[in-house]
Amino acid sequence: MNKKLWFKRKLYGYGWTPCSWEGWFVVLIWITFFAFAMSDLDHESFKNILFIILSTAFLIFISYKKGEKPRWQWGKRIEDVIDDKDKEGDSK
Repeated sequence: MNKKLWFKRKLYGYGWTPCSWEGWFVVLIWITFFAFAMSDLDHESFKNILFIILSTAFLIFISYKKGEKPRWQWGKRIEDVIDDKDKEGDSK
């Protein structure tokens, strides 16, 4: 199955980074929701915290479904090293 990725694994640490316009759009929507929650602070802080937790959980869910399999890494991925070797072999 060749699916288009919206998020790729981060090069350092754990998590994802957007790699397509769809991924950036999802992040932009999340930032908008987060800014709305922060600007609408009132005496019901539980409601604001719940809103932030749910929107962040939704962002993580979308990233998981539309991104690479998450794992901890520090530096170049094995796939990147293999691709670099293939490119060197093609240029010779």
